Amino acid sequence: MTTITDTAATSTRLIASVPTQLFIGGTWRAAAGGATTDVVNPATEEVLASVADADVEDGVAAAEAARDAQAAWSATPARTRSEILYRAFTALMERQDELAMLMTLEMGKPLAEARGEVAYAAEFFRWFAEEAVRIDGGFSHRPDGTARTLVVRQPVGPCLLITPWNFPLAMGARKMGPAIAAGCTMVLKPAPQTPLSSLALARILQEAGLPDGVLNVVTTSRAAEVIEPILTGGIIRKLSFTGSTAVGKILLQQAAKQVVRTSLELGGNAPFIVLPDADLDVAVDAAVQAKMRNMGEACTAANRFYVHTAVSDEFAQRLAQRMSALQVGDGTQDGVQVGPMIDAASRDKVQRLVEDAVAKGATVVSGGNSVTGRGYFVEPTVLSGIAAGSELLNNEIFGPVAALQTFTDLDEVIATANDTEWGLVAYVITQDLDLALNVSERLEVGMVGVNTGLVSAPSAPFGGVKHSGLGREGGRLGIEEFLDVKYIAIPIRERGLA
Repeated sequence: MTTITDTAATSTRLIASVPTQLFIGGTWRAAAGGATTDVVNPATEEVLASVADADVEDGVAAAEAARDAQAAWSATPARTRSEILYRAFTALMERQDELAMLMTLEMGKPLAEARGEVAYAAEFFRWFAEEAVRIDGGFSHRPDGTARTLVVRQPVGPCLLITPWNFPLAMGARKMGPAIAAGCTMVLKPAPQTPLSSLALARILQEAGLPDGVLNVVTTSRAAEVIEPILTGGIIRKLSFTGSTAVGKILLQQAAKQVVRTSLELGGNAPFIVLPDADLDVAVDAAVQAKMRNMGEACTAANRFYVHTAVSDEFAQRLAQRMSALQVGDGTQDGVQVGPMIDAASRDKVQRLVEDAVAKGATVVSGGNSVTGRGYFVEPTVLSGIAAGSELLNNEIFGPVAALQTFTDLDEVIATANDTEWGLVAYVITQDLDLALNVSERLEVGMVGVNTGLVSAPSAPFGGVKHSGLGREGGRLGIEEFLDVKYIAIPIRERGLA
């Protein structure tokens, strides 16, 4: 059994092994101004490490390093890029346990989930290692016979990749994998709460043979100050951002100044619809999966549960039993299933949303209490009878709270599910395949989980509609986001034999 003493010793060794400087042009270096920022363990509120806190000068230097490396990297054979990615995939799997522990220490998710994320991140490298050698084009004749048409795909150029704290390894791999495969250089700006996983990943790619300057990592607590000059300076040709809708809109405006291509994976407000014929074993399993993955701190988390009145009481009780049985605690310890929120502000936001819902008439089926002591913990909670004006219906909860409402009319519940500015993912539980497809087609989202609470897969296109974002990550479409299309016209001239 893992003990607190064992964990402390492991933590010390791990943190000491991870670089804490900026990675620019193949060199690990301190921030230009010498500043650092602390990384805090959300389960204990203890400082794990201090990492370099970049300023504008560092950000510009990273962009320039990416620019300087672009020509050579884009000319690198696809097979070479593929092999680098495959070596990185192998390294991630070989170091799965240590990378999982590092992730748990800096963001809180239980070790079992962290191991799963390492494997998920690695699969992006393997998937795009295979896609790197399949970048194709086209050849045809014009219909009038006057010319040949040649279509080629080329790397878009230096990219700015901005990743969130909730999936610190996977989100980096999901962006870096296709960029590397396509032949693009990168500036990576990880979230200040969880930079250690990104720094460890950068070292792995360096060891896998990624040339100097292809990947540059800038850690900073001053994102707005550092990012704008990088994005608007004329070097960056592609932005890939995962984060809040509010920040995404700001970045989209900044990207417009240089007409930078953008991929934005933004907020969600996912509906989870349980139809009257649902298998409740499947429904509850999917609900726990969709709600409790990553403590509910996921853009794909089920935010609004709509349960048909025919099964609503039983579903609520069974879900409450499952949620209340989950063990809350430090994710590094054996048996823990629910870790802390990322910080005090996130914890307080979730508690405020619960209190608002209860004040407006919601019933607490399970949970609902504050967790005292060190760490930013929230008790898994099930609420029923949510009033229409409750704040949690129009805000991402981003925590372990399931908000249940009932319905009787299918058309009305679909209209209600669509009545939001977001459109990332939805979940539909039914045993009727034709009905599942009908509802899926009518929901205004980019992804639908039918009888499952998990939609993410490296081989599938991830992304949303409306204010949930632009573009897709993963699947065959993932690499297309990092490629420009060039058309070459070749006239056909009549030629006879000499």
